[in-house]
Amino acid sequence: MTVRVPATSANLGPAFDCAGLALAHHDVLEFSVEPSGLSVEVRGVGEGELPLDESHLVVRAFRAACAELGWSPPGLRVVAQNSIPQGRGMGSSAAAVVAGVMGAWALSPRAQSIDLDAVLRLATDMEGHPDNVAPCLLGGLVLSWTDGDRVGADSLGVHEDVLPVLLVPDATLSTEVARGLLPELVPHADAAFNAGRSALLVHALTAEPALLLPATEDRLHQQQRRAAMPESLALIDRLRDAGHPAVVSGAGPSVLALATRTDQVEAIRTLAPEGWSVLPLDVDPTGARVARAPRQVSSR
Repeated sequence: MTVRVPATSANLGPAFDCAGLALAHHDVLEFSVEPSGLSVEVRGVGEGELPLDESHLVVRAFRAACAELGWSPPGLRVVAQNSIPQGRGMGSSAAAVVAGVMGAWALSPRAQSIDLDAVLRLATDMEGHPDNVAPCLLGGLVLSWTDGDRVGADSLGVHEDVLPVLLVPDATLSTEVARGLLPELVPHADAAFNAGRSALLVHALTAEPALLLPATEDRLHQQQRRAAMPESLALIDRLRDAGHPAVVSGAGPSVLALATRTDQVEAIRTLAPEGWSVLPLDVDPTGARVARAPRQVSSR
């Protein structure tokens, strides 16, 4: 089986830990049952850097799903073709977890079909929160929430005029470090401000892109992380001063700008610091997808 999983951008400014976009930039993983052992191959991003044993995140997610299903293959081969930058706030770990869980579900003889609710719950357990795994799984603009042990998510269509542009630095930043900078308590006025902007954000992304600049304002987490990624926040300041809706992508340090016309993409590109990659990307409306890999045919 092959599993294709998209990059994601979570938070989108004010919607901290509860909203994310799926983006048309994918990792593709092939899973096959083998007579014995474990074989892991990584191509593209992470090649020569990621582990090739049981500690690989995709394999760990696959094993966790197998435990849930009460099944385990005698041997496993995983081939990962990665294009999602890692440690940049683009959901690479969520993509790995979703791919591993869906790969197990797709291969297991115990599963008649892929249980998306179970995949979402298990992937959220591994990631700690659903704001990246939910859009990776479902596609589009996804709102997610937890209620005790239950995880919920719903996907919404994004207005056709919205053009996500990711600005990606060479530097990385771990989610743990970024979260460690957030205060335990926030002022009531700031919480109320973000609640209002989060509601406006949904309307702007789905129906009225002209409102994206005010809809992406945040008071809860971005400025609090400036010390860990000063260049990212300085870029956001420049973009917003020029009228471009811009936010930290996930935990950073990448920046997500939301253009609404193709000519804005070039204007955004001119504001990027030297050495940063600029990636204009479509919204991925479908999310993770599974297909049966074509069989190898001998040339004899």
